[in-house]
Amino acid sequence: MAISDALLADTNEKIFVGKGEQPAWLTLALGNHHGLVTGATGTGKTVSLQVMAEGFARAGVPVFAADIKGDLSGIAEAGKASDFIAKRAAEIGLAYQPDQFSTIFWDVFGEQGHPVRATVTEMGPLLLSRMLDLNDVQEGVLNVAFRVADDNGLTLIDMKDLRALLDAIVPDPGKKKADGGSDPLADIRKAAQGFGNVTRATVGTIQRQLLVLENQGGTKFFGEPALTLKDFMRTDRDGRGMVNILVADKLLQNPRLYATFLLWMLSELFEELPEVGDPPKPKLVFFFDEAHLLFNDAPKSLMDKIEQVVRLIRSKGVGVYFVTQNPIDVPDRVLGQLGNRIQHALRAYTPRDQKAVAAAAATFRPNPKLDTARAITELGKGEALVSFLEGNGVPAMVERALIRPPSARIGPVTAEERKAIIDASPVKGKYDTAVDAESAYEMLQKRIAGTAAPAGGGSSGGILGQIGAWAASIFGTNVKHGRLSTGQLIARNIARSVTDKVIGGAAANVGRDVGGSLGGSIGRSLVRGALGGLLRRG
Repeated sequence: MAISDALLADTNEKIFVGKGEQPAWLTLALGNHHGLVTGATGTGKTVSLQVMAEGFARAGVPVFAADIKGDLSGIAEAGKASDFIAKRAAEIGLAYQPDQFSTIFWDVFGEQGHPVRATVTEMGPLLLSRMLDLNDVQEGVLNVAFRVADDNGLTLIDMKDLRALLDAIVPDPGKKKADGGSDPLADIRKAAQGFGNVTRATVGTIQRQLLVLENQGGTKFFGEPALTLKDFMRTDRDGRGMVNILVADKLLQNPRLYATFLLWMLSELFEELPEVGDPPKPKLVFFFDEAHLLFNDAPKSLMDKIEQVVRLIRSKGVGVYFVTQNPIDVPDRVLGQLGNRIQHALRAYTPRDQKAVAAAAATFRPNPKLDTARAITELGKGEALVSFLEGNGVPAMVERALIRPPSARIGPVTAEERKAIIDASPVKGKYDTAVDAESAYEMLQKRIAGTAAPAGGGSSGGILGQIGAWAASIFGTNVKHGRLSTGQLIARNIARSVTDKVIGGAAANVGRDVGGSLGGSIGRSLVRGALGGLLRRG
């Protein structure tokens, strides 16, 4: 049936993804109900991801996508009507129109995009234990370390802070001051032992795991300036959503760091964003490639948290789309929440493959006109089985469709093009230079040298110290929300606000934004307390 090109264009209500007997539409109002893109290597998953990312961006929805092979970076440049593209467009009755999308490149290692950093405190003991592959005893000691840091006002920013803290909680009567006095860290060691037996052997194992993470480049991830997630939620001057590309080719060499990083971002978004229910379109959409890494070898307690965060973040207006080879890579409890589905070809060469095909077919709403299991093995490159949620939130019957060609380039940008995009980025200069602020390492060194304030007292000098003291006088020094006191959170958020404004060349607006940051930090700390408990309870 011929359909005019005008009816195959994205609108403010839906995204045109492909066409079989009828056009396949993804409804924007249901875009935060999460989704799944699956298929064997080389069957077109990246193209489907790019088509959806382009559609969301056109509708003004910011997009975040992990780019494993580098192919997705081409979304920043206009496509070309090659023979393949022109043929595919003609097959579905679409007039091809090249387009390009405003893009920000991010890179945990800071090599092919703006650095992405988080503080050790923000990561928290549970996710850090997952990253370091710690056992229950070692995770318990790490929780003790975080509790001691919280109680003593020791801010954990980077790896050297955590190393210094771990060394400080180990019982060691031999550590004396240079003048022969008592151990300057005796109160910290005593506090740690009050939570249980903290042995040097266990701490030594954790320290060795930290060394492994450092050798894999993990040190570059922990530090400041830490990522402000609102920078993922930008629109360009035309009102289109910015496309945030995480360069993940090197990051994928450490699958545990990659998976933990993705979960950390979801957790941070859950903490920071307000409840919005089901908005007319998502506030942000995430595409997580190689999604099975998020679930591999995850203990039950962590799997419970992943399920909770994925389920609850929908109400924040955030859509999460997992990209992997087979639906069985995703646990059933998470799979049941993924209503928007694109299934590319799977091959059934072995009995195990045949079971995987049958399992994939069983996850779709049946179509009496289609043998779903057979179709999965017969799909050509660029073809897919699609089923998107309909207006009442019920999955549509599965249909076989050709995926439309992307409007932007298929394939990577050049090194010169990437550099030009980074140089013109709206966040250029904000994260590019690391800042080594005074934190636990420096504070402990001062105590050992005999020049620090008593534990838990913090620094009373300077504007931030005064702000912290003022906040503590209002909210109480013992009120803890998550892993920092309210006073610490307020002081840190004000510091970030001031830093952002100075770097951005808008220092005149600091006073106004500090007020906003103050209110925001209180709300954020309260929510962090809720999720902090969520992530710590097993």
